[in-house]
Amino acid sequence: MGVFRREAAQAKEARQGGGRGSGGKVDWLIVGLGNPGGEYARTRHNVGFEVAALAAERWGLPRAKKRYAGLYTDGRTGPAGPRVGVLLPQTYMNDSGRSAGPARGALGVDLDRVVAIHDEIDLPFGRVEARLGGGLAGHNGLKSLKRELGSADFHRIRVGVGRPDSTDPEIVSAHVLGRFRESGDEVGALVEGAADELERLIGAAPAL
Repeated sequence: MGVFRREAAQAKEARQGGGRGSGGKVDWLIVGLGNPGGEYARTRHNVGFEVAALAAERWGLPRAKKRYAGLYTDGRTGPAGPRVGVLLPQTYMNDSGRSAGPARGALGVDLDRVVAIHDEIDLPFGRVEARLGGGLAGHNGLKSLKRELGSADFHRIRVGVGRPDSTDPEIVSAHVLGRFRESGDEVGALVEGAADELERLIGAAPAL
């Protein structure tokens, strides 16, 4: 995940960044959802950041730069792999679309070639599912993407983080904004499994 960690200290400046183009179109735009800042690192709500950053590291993508109000890198997943753009919005979760929308427009990516990676409380911890379109399940990051992309018909990698034994909104919020209680090995396996699912979805092969 070093591709993005080198830029994390500059998150505030990134949130103010503009929409410079990438210099070329990509086949897929991958958007990891999360919140910027150290206080949110390793929380359930930030697992999308973790998965996207791991994928970028697997593929040997260049150092991320401040673009599209986020941290952005692009390149091929391997010698014969698709060209991908990987974006971590720095707008906070509720406004993720303000980063993803301009990125999609500048890169010329079709909606069905956008992949959002996000935490999913309706899946048990450890379960990962890919889906095209569907409901938003109250997820504010997905709501923002739908609003700014104009439709919910984008791909999702749903990363199961489990649901608390309560429907109280404050308890649910504390759950997703809290750090994992599972072991580091278990969380690592979850992130690796989600990155594997992402690679299957886009037909990627890790860089050699």
